[in-house]
Amino acid sequence: MTASVFAAAPDAALAALFVPFETRDLSLPVAGKVLFLRARAGVRLREMAQPGWLCEQSFLPFADELGRNGMRVGEPASGEKFALVLLLPPRQRDEARALFARALTHLQPGGCVLAAMPNTEGAKSGEADLAKLATTVQHLSKHKCRVFWSTPAANDIDQPLLADWLGLDAPREIVYGYVSRPGLFAWDRIDRASALLAEHLPDDLHGSVADLGAGYGYLASQLMARCPRVQAIDLYEAEARALEPARRNLARAKQQSGREVAISVHWHDVTRGLAQRYDVIVSNPPFHQGRADLPELGRAFIVSAAEALQPNGRLLLVANRHLPYEAVLGARFHLVRTLIVQDGFKVIEATGVRG
Repeated sequence: MTASVFAAAPDAALAALFVPFETRDLSLPVAGKVLFLRARAGVRLREMAQPGWLCEQSFLPFADELGRNGMRVGEPASGEKFALVLLLPPRQRDEARALFARALTHLQPGGCVLAAMPNTEGAKSGEADLAKLATTVQHLSKHKCRVFWSTPAANDIDQPLLADWLGLDAPREIVYGYVSRPGLFAWDRIDRASALLAEHLPDDLHGSVADLGAGYGYLASQLMARCPRVQAIDLYEAEARALEPARRNLARAKQQSGREVAISVHWHDVTRGLAQRYDVIVSNPPFHQGRADLPELGRAFIVSAAEALQPNGRLLLVANRHLPYEAVLGARFHLVRTLIVQDGFKVIEATGVRG
């Protein structure tokens, strides 16, 4: 696939973010460096960005889109300072608080932190949180978003609170010994759909297995525990923040199993296909972006799975009952059967890849 179906147009927050420069409430630094956390590609960024701006984005399809737009994508060095730090805070509050704290740690004296959030995504809370850290915050409203910023003096920053909030993004133990972190899908629980698929994993699965959209590694850990003939497990996940929890959960599952299973964790956009073939693929594919259903994501996962399976391979996936995956499954596999429908979800097994 030449372009990721993840790469949808960014929301209004990106357009709103640059409004303070249009209203002359703020001025772009003439020679200073600019850092953009959770950056998104878009027309306004291309218009405003100067050479040397650094864009950080942990979600690979969005990072790739930024690169295609000519942006410099990466992470700031430890201790690196910037005259302006832009950010599009996430909805999850612990993750957002950690991001505000990171922004301030990378701010040079006299620099400005500028953020934009949709009103329906906790914008007032976001502004209040930045004010807790940096004391003085200004704001304006545009495009149904709240834009807020601070240019704090050194003694304006609540250093103990900043240190506490920096730790909010660290991987942490959640339930049943699993490690996760705020902002990941179903980050603080076992997802019901994934649990249903795990309960119906056939114990005769064998050989090399891939978990597509693996998150913090719950399904792959269950494969290790329930399927003793599995020899290798590869996890594919587009969100880089999930990789460390996934590695830790798989290491724990491997130790508990007492078996030698080869494990690899990949930062990868599954919709672009896979580079090798597998005996089994399991997936709880994503089906939305933001709040909108986007079934094309799940269909793209199915296509990539079919192309990466051995001719006699097996695909096992779980999906919301209403999602229309049967047509693409029937086009790609000879045999498609529903193993169970329960609690609004369906578990499907597909075999016999069509040539």
